[in-house]
Amino acid sequence: MQKTIMRRVAQGQGREPADLVIRNVRLFDLVTGELVPTDIAICGDRIVGTYGSYDGVRTIDGAGRIAVPGFIDTHLHVESSLVTPFEFDRCVLPHGVTTAICDPHEMANVLGRAAFDYFLAAAERTIMDLRVNLSSCVPATSMETSGAILNVDDLLPYRDHPKVIGLAEFMNIPGVLNGDPGCMDKLAAFADGHIDGHAPLMRGKALNGYLSGGISTDHEATAAEEALEKVRKGMTVLIREGSVCKDLEALVPLLNVATSPFFAFCTDDRNPLEIAHEGHLDFLIRRAIELGVEPLAAYRAASLSAATAFGLKDRGQIAPGKRADIVLLDDLERCQVSDVISAGRLVNDALFAEREIVAPVGLDSVQLPNPVSAQDMRMEGSGTNHPVMGIIPGQIITDFLRLDLPEDDGIVLPDPEHDVAKVCVVARHGHNDNIGRGFVRGFGLRSGALASSVGHDSHNICVVGTSDADMAYAVDHLEKTGGGFVAVRDGQVLAELRLPVAGLMSDGPYEQVRDDLIVLRHAAKEMGVVLEEPFLQLAFLPLPVIPHLKITDFGMIDVRNMSLVV
Repeated sequence: MQKTIMRRVAQGQGREPADLVIRNVRLFDLVTGELVPTDIAICGDRIVGTYGSYDGVRTIDGAGRIAVPGFIDTHLHVESSLVTPFEFDRCVLPHGVTTAICDPHEMANVLGRAAFDYFLAAAERTIMDLRVNLSSCVPATSMETSGAILNVDDLLPYRDHPKVIGLAEFMNIPGVLNGDPGCMDKLAAFADGHIDGHAPLMRGKALNGYLSGGISTDHEATAAEEALEKVRKGMTVLIREGSVCKDLEALVPLLNVATSPFFAFCTDDRNPLEIAHEGHLDFLIRRAIELGVEPLAAYRAASLSAATAFGLKDRGQIAPGKRADIVLLDDLERCQVSDVISAGRLVNDALFAEREIVAPVGLDSVQLPNPVSAQDMRMEGSGTNHPVMGIIPGQIITDFLRLDLPEDDGIVLPDPEHDVAKVCVVARHGHNDNIGRGFVRGFGLRSGALASSVGHDSHNICVVGTSDADMAYAVDHLEKTGGGFVAVRDGQVLAELRLPVAGLMSDGPYEQVRDDLIVLRHAAKEMGVVLEEPFLQLAFLPLPVIPHLKITDFGMIDVRNMSLVV
């Protein structure tokens, strides 16, 4: 290490040629917002020179392009990109995302510690710097059957891994506020590190108590007033814009040069089709600027503020001593990415080809004790004043509705004429054969069924449909294929995306996932679906939600109170 430092010092002073020089760029200064003509000198994986001219063993012609620090996605689930970490790397890094902080929460709820082993092994081999926050809530709720249980003793062996930052989003809000022993053990074990938050709609003294547990970030703010209270109380708010949850427009009025140290960006859940159409963090930056955010504030949030919030002191700025993560732009306001340098390496196909790939795990994770029949989908009872979940476009929380539904001899039926479909959750981890049943409004589904083995957070199979027979067929098809998304009508598969890796991720290239999603989306629209992302929306239906949270009436109301407990 001493020799490495000596080389950096010599090259930074210009006494020796730098390993790599990016000539003739305009550096976007995150201190002043100026565009400053300069060379950037790099020794190994570190920047050693700026604001001057340098000679280099190798050179890249900047051709007057704008240089900004590599972007940092502060919270995401790689599994929700529907591809493995290696395909995520190949898909997202060309968009300028040189650091991604992931929570393998989805895979951990299926496979337990094996998910950490897989993700950490992959993170050691990706070109981007993939960092891991250890999943804090496995299972996410005791009301549903998950594939695994992780307590503090399961997390501690990974705490000091060089790719681990800390503890991932702490979703068990009642556990924190009521002093649940298991929650207290985890908070205490990671008290000297980073602990991510997950606090939708939380305000007032409940928020104060939650923050007092050592939690410092939140990606669940959906309104400006809520986000402002959180940053005023010391949180860094991670402005989220994913494939389903779209909070950017609501929150960016708060983002300016003065407040930018307290905001960062995240995608949480974003799939290859959305990335192909819009981009990744480059899209968030571009959209924020379109909505009136000053470029200095947007680029700070995407890099320097993010690095500070997560203790990544070696990045976030193009400056000597920092990691050489650099994005070259053709246009600052449109965030038009031209080239990406990751740890001093120009990102290209050859660089990806050099990686050592880790074999996927969890290829037999969809296990139904018995085949599912149409009769298993039936719901007995009265249709009068029946509970129904109401989809809220752009959000994962749902409305609690009560509607009159049709009946037939004591069986409650869907009402596609009024946009009410049946929704069922089928346990798929082999622990039991439970099936939860309910109804949902907002899909627009007129016929057939859509099913997904991605079902947050325990990832049982979630199926929505107008036909019990098609719903059962879709569930059984997912077991036979190892999981994924499927559209079924009249006992025929119209389209599918196979996700055999833990029932969550494809083992193929991201381009194939993108193409399959296009076919699925088209099939869903033919079935009447009005949602842009019906399968991701379906995947969020099993989530616990907190509707109309009041400071004086804090409590968790679970959608599975509507007969969806599995």
